[in-house]
Amino acid sequence: MRLEGPPAAVEHGRHVASGPDSAPVSWLISDGMDRERMLDMDRRVAPVRQKSFVVMTVALLLCGPWLGWWTIALLAGAGVLFKLADRVIELVSHPEYVMFAAWGGSQLMIASAAVLTGGPHSPAMAWFAIPIVTLSARFPTRGVILGLGVTIVMMIAVAFGSDPHAVIAKPPLLIMPLALAIAVAILSTALMRSDVAHRSEAVIDPLTGMLNRNSLKDRTVELAHQSQRTGQPVGLIVGDLDHFKAVNDSHGHTTGDAVLQDVAYLLRKQLRAFDLAYRIGGEEFLVLLPGANLEQAEAMAERLRQGVQADTVGGGLRVTMSFGVSASSREEAFDYQQVCEEADVALYEAKRLGRNRVCGRLIAQPAAEPVLA
Repeated sequence: MRLEGPPAAVEHGRHVASGPDSAPVSWLISDGMDRERMLDMDRRVAPVRQKSFVVMTVALLLCGPWLGWWTIALLAGAGVLFKLADRVIELVSHPEYVMFAAWGGSQLMIASAAVLTGGPHSPAMAWFAIPIVTLSARFPTRGVILGLGVTIVMMIAVAFGSDPHAVIAKPPLLIMPLALAIAVAILSTALMRSDVAHRSEAVIDPLTGMLNRNSLKDRTVELAHQSQRTGQPVGLIVGDLDHFKAVNDSHGHTTGDAVLQDVAYLLRKQLRAFDLAYRIGGEEFLVLLPGANLEQAEAMAERLRQGVQADTVGGGLRVTMSFGVSASSREEAFDYQQVCEEADVALYEAKRLGRNRVCGRLIAQPAAEPVLA
């Protein structure tokens, strides 16, 4: 690692980083960490959402003689939207738009059901509150406000578009469902923010804002199931700052912390929206690459290496990193322990060969048993 330039710039004890956000931002998502939390929460919400669809299906079946059986088709349409979203969510750079579109589609299905079953008199008016619950689990406050605004507009349009005289004659037909939707948004957002704050203390590295080792277990289990189901490989990169001890010894631990913050930023800037980066040790980082084979993982590691080498960190220092890479095969489900061990071996090889390089290593295949005549 080359050490050049003055000590890190520090403002009131906090390192000041510059440059663009570490991941593509959007109006719905302000930074890469928001997107990582959103994707993580969506994976957690998915099985619960399926259970809620079962409950709603049962309710529609029971109400079929009064509301009509066709309402089930609208619920099925909402389910199809979410299934499509789940398929493409990890293939686009802004998955938050896919999520919000699917969410808006589900509200549109509810609006259609309400229009066709009595407008302001329809029992389906109360169902507008159900998707509201999931907003705060996925999006920051601005996303919740947007979703709530869309819902309010839909509810008013359904009520006045279907039977304006009934709403004027009896305003509670609209006021009560609106109050329910708004109250659910307020309560679910408060509860979710509290939950996120407590979970973040456990799974977010406070120095770099990256996920930490505690958050690895659930994600690697999910990736194992996913790879077994889809047959897609999973790449894994382990990166280590070269001669990091020299930074602390020569410039102090404050500068060392600033270097780690900036390196974390540079790493995230190179990654795709659905790749996950972790700080798993002092100066050691790990990246999971769903769908990447060894060659693709090596190419990403080289991008990371060049990205770190090309920029200054810690207020003007030049640092380098070594990377070890491995990946699961298409024939076998992702085994985190095995893939990580191979990546560690490759990292040691990169260090042995002079550092500031990428080394890859295939998963060792068991020797074939001899065929007995």
